[in-house]
Amino acid sequence: MTIQPVRLFGDPILRSRADAVTEFGPDLATLVADLTETMHDDGGVGMAAPQIGVGLRVFVYDTGDAAGHVVNPEWTAVGSDEQVGPEGCLSIPGVRYDVRRAARVRVSGVDVTGAPVEFEADGLLARCVQHEYDHLDGVLFVNRLEPADRKDAMRTIRESDWFRGGITVRESSGVGGGR
Repeated sequence: MTIQPVRLFGDPILRSRADAVTEFGPDLATLVADLTETMHDDGGVGMAAPQIGVGLRVFVYDTGDAAGHVVNPEWTAVGSDEQVGPEGCLSIPGVRYDVRRAARVRVSGVDVTGAPVEFEADGLLARCVQHEYDHLDGVLFVNRLEPADRKDAMRTIRESDWFRGGITVRESSGVGGGR
Protein backbone atom coordinates (compact mmCIF):
# COMPACT_ATOMS: atom_id res chain seq x y z
CA MET A 1 0.00 0.00 0.00
CA THR A 2 1.18 3.48 -0.87
CA ILE A 3 -0.29 6.85 -0.01
CA GLN A 4 -0.86 8.54 -3.37
CA PRO A 5 -0.92 12.23 -4.36
CA VAL A 6 -4.46 13.62 -4.60
CA ARG A 7 -5.70 15.31 -7.77
CA LEU A 8 -7.27 18.74 -7.23
CA PHE A 9 -10.01 20.74 -8.91
CA GLY A 10 -8.67 21.75 -12.30
CA ASP A 11 -7.11 18.39 -13.11
CA PRO A 12 -8.91 17.09 -16.23
CA ILE A 13 -9.25 13.54 -14.87
CA LEU A 14 -11.74 14.83 -12.28
CA ARG A 15 -14.06 15.95 -15.09
CA SER A 16 -13.75 12.75 -17.16
CA ARG A 17 -15.94 9.66 -17.03
CA ALA A 18 -13.92 6.73 -15.66
CA ASP A 19 -13.68 3.45 -17.57
CA ALA A 20 -15.18 0.18 -16.36
CA VAL A 21 -12.75 -2.24 -14.77
CA THR A 22 -12.23 -5.26 -17.02
CA GLU A 23 -9.15 -6.86 -15.45
CA PHE A 24 -9.24 -8.26 -11.93
CA GLY A 25 -5.92 -9.09 -10.36
CA PRO A 26 -3.05 -7.75 -8.29
CA ASP A 27 -3.06 -4.29 -9.91
CA LEU A 28 -6.71 -3.76 -8.95
CA ALA A 29 -6.06 -5.00 -5.41
CA THR A 30 -3.15 -2.55 -5.14
CA LEU A 31 -5.36 0.29 -6.40
CA VAL A 32 -8.00 -0.45 -3.75
CA ALA A 33 -5.33 -0.66 -1.04
CA ASP A 34 -3.73 2.63 -2.18
CA LEU A 35 -7.12 4.38 -2.31
CA THR A 36 -7.97 3.16 1.17
CA GLU A 37 -4.65 4.20 2.67
CA THR A 38 -4.75 7.61 0.97
CA MET A 39 -8.35 8.19 2.12
CA HIS A 40 -7.48 7.29 5.71
CA ASP A 41 -4.30 9.39 5.68
CA ASP A 42 -6.27 12.39 4.43
CA GLY A 43 -9.09 11.94 6.95
CA GLY A 44 -11.75 11.22 4.31
CA VAL A 45 -14.77 8.92 4.40
CA GLY A 46 -14.60 8.05 0.69
CA MET A 47 -12.29 8.26 -2.30
CA ALA A 48 -12.67 7.44 -5.98
CA ALA A 49 -9.89 6.24 -8.29
CA PRO A 50 -9.85 9.43 -10.42
CA GLN A 51 -8.88 11.37 -7.28
CA ILE A 52 -5.49 9.64 -7.39
CA GLY A 53 -5.22 9.93 -11.17
CA VAL A 54 -6.62 6.53 -12.16
CA GLY A 55 -9.52 6.61 -14.63
CA LEU A 56 -11.25 3.44 -13.44
CA ARG A 57 -14.69 2.92 -11.88
CA VAL A 58 -13.61 2.09 -8.33
CA PHE A 59 -14.29 3.76 -5.01
CA VAL A 60 -13.57 3.03 -1.37
CA TYR A 61 -15.40 4.15 1.76
CA ASP A 62 -15.04 4.14 5.53
CA THR A 63 -17.71 6.03 7.45
CA GLY A 64 -16.73 4.57 10.80
CA ASP A 65 -19.82 2.35 10.72
CA ALA A 66 -19.14 0.72 7.36
CA ALA A 67 -16.03 0.25 5.26
CA GLY A 68 -15.29 -1.35 1.92
CA HIS A 69 -14.94 -0.81 -1.79
CA VAL A 70 -17.04 -1.19 -4.93
CA VAL A 71 -15.77 -1.85 -8.45
CA ASN A 72 -17.98 -0.88 -11.41
CA PRO A 73 -20.67 0.45 -9.05
CA GLU A 74 -24.25 1.34 -9.82
CA TRP A 75 -26.79 2.84 -7.45
CA THR A 76 -30.49 3.61 -7.39
CA ALA A 77 -32.53 5.63 -4.93
CA VAL A 78 -34.75 3.64 -2.60
CA GLY A 79 -37.89 5.73 -2.28
CA SER A 80 -38.16 9.44 -2.91
CA ASP A 81 -36.92 10.81 0.42
CA GLU A 82 -33.98 13.18 0.29
CA GLN A 83 -31.37 14.34 2.74
CA VAL A 84 -29.50 17.63 2.84
CA GLY A 85 -26.16 17.69 4.59
CA PRO A 86 -22.60 18.96 4.52
CA GLU A 87 -20.09 17.67 2.01
CA GLY A 88 -16.49 18.42 1.34
CA CYS A 89 -14.05 16.81 -1.04
CA LEU A 90 -10.41 15.80 -0.74
CA SER A 91 -9.96 17.17 -4.28
CA ILE A 92 -11.39 20.59 -3.34
CA PRO A 93 -9.68 21.52 -0.05
CA GLY A 94 -11.32 24.16 2.11
CA VAL A 95 -14.74 23.99 0.45
CA ARG A 96 -17.73 22.53 2.33
CA TYR A 97 -21.44 23.05 1.60
CA ASP A 98 -24.79 21.36 2.11
CA VAL A 99 -25.80 19.12 -0.80
CA ARG A 100 -29.17 17.49 -1.54
CA ARG A 101 -28.91 13.72 -2.08
CA ALA A 102 -31.16 10.65 -2.02
CA ALA A 103 -31.76 9.57 1.59
CA ARG A 104 -31.44 5.84 0.89
CA VAL A 105 -29.71 4.00 -1.96
CA ARG A 106 -29.25 0.46 -3.23
CA VAL A 107 -25.68 -0.18 -4.41
CA SER A 108 -24.43 -2.97 -6.63
CA GLY A 109 -21.11 -3.81 -8.24
CA VAL A 110 -18.29 -6.22 -7.62
CA ASP A 111 -15.26 -6.48 -5.35
CA VAL A 112 -11.58 -6.81 -6.34
CA THR A 113 -12.05 -10.49 -7.14
CA GLY A 114 -15.12 -9.90 -9.30
CA ALA A 115 -17.52 -11.26 -6.67
CA PRO A 116 -20.90 -9.47 -6.50
CA VAL A 117 -21.38 -6.69 -3.94
CA GLU A 118 -24.84 -5.41 -3.06
CA PHE A 119 -26.08 -3.37 -0.11
CA GLU A 120 -28.49 -0.64 0.92
CA ALA A 121 -27.28 2.49 2.63
CA ASP A 122 -28.70 5.56 4.29
CA GLY A 123 -27.29 8.56 6.12
CA LEU A 124 -23.59 9.27 5.67
CA LEU A 125 -22.92 6.07 3.71
CA ALA A 126 -25.69 6.90 1.19
CA ARG A 127 -24.22 10.40 0.80
CA CYS A 128 -20.71 8.95 0.40
CA VAL A 129 -21.80 6.45 -2.26
CA GLN A 130 -23.46 9.18 -4.33
CA HIS A 131 -20.52 11.58 -3.93
CA GLU A 132 -17.93 8.97 -4.95
CA TYR A 133 -20.08 7.67 -7.80
CA ASP A 134 -20.29 11.24 -9.12
CA HIS A 135 -16.48 11.29 -9.27
CA LEU A 136 -16.62 8.26 -11.56
CA ASP A 137 -18.82 10.23 -13.95
CA GLY A 138 -16.63 13.35 -13.83
CA VAL A 139 -19.08 15.25 -11.61
CA LEU A 140 -17.89 17.19 -8.55
CA PHE A 141 -20.04 18.01 -5.56
CA VAL A 142 -19.93 21.73 -6.42
CA ASN A 143 -22.00 20.83 -9.51
CA ARG A 144 -24.79 19.70 -7.15
CA LEU A 145 -24.96 22.93 -5.15
CA GLU A 146 -27.77 25.45 -5.21
CA PRO A 147 -26.82 28.34 -7.56
CA ALA A 148 -25.90 30.85 -4.83
CA ASP A 149 -23.79 28.28 -2.97
CA ARG A 150 -22.10 27.17 -6.17
CA LYS A 151 -21.17 30.77 -7.00
CA ASP A 152 -19.74 31.20 -3.50
CA ALA A 153 -17.88 27.87 -3.69
CA MET A 154 -16.34 28.76 -7.04
CA ARG A 155 -15.21 32.11 -5.60
CA THR A 156 -13.59 30.27 -2.68
CA ILE A 157 -11.83 27.91 -5.09
CA ARG A 158 -10.60 30.75 -7.32
CA GLU A 159 -9.24 32.59 -4.27
CA SER A 160 -7.48 29.56 -2.80
CA ASP A 161 -3.69 29.51 -2.82
CA TRP A 162 -3.57 26.08 -4.49
CA PHE A 163 -5.87 27.12 -7.33
CA ARG A 164 -4.21 30.51 -7.89
CA GLY A 165 -0.87 28.70 -7.95
CA GLY A 166 -2.08 26.29 -10.65
CA ILE A 167 -1.62 23.31 -8.34
CA THR A 168 -3.70 20.32 -9.50
CA VAL A 169 -1.90 17.58 -7.53
CA ARG A 170 -1.04 17.60 -3.84
CA GLU A 171 0.51 15.16 -1.42
CA SER A 172 -1.90 13.65 1.08
CA SER A 173 -2.37 16.02 4.01
CA GLY A 174 -1.87 13.34 6.63
CA VAL A 175 -4.64 14.89 8.75
CA GLY A 176 -6.27 11.50 9.26
CA GLY A 177 -3.08 9.98 10.56
CA GLY A 178 -4.05 6.65 9.07
CA ARG A 179 -6.48 4.19 10.64
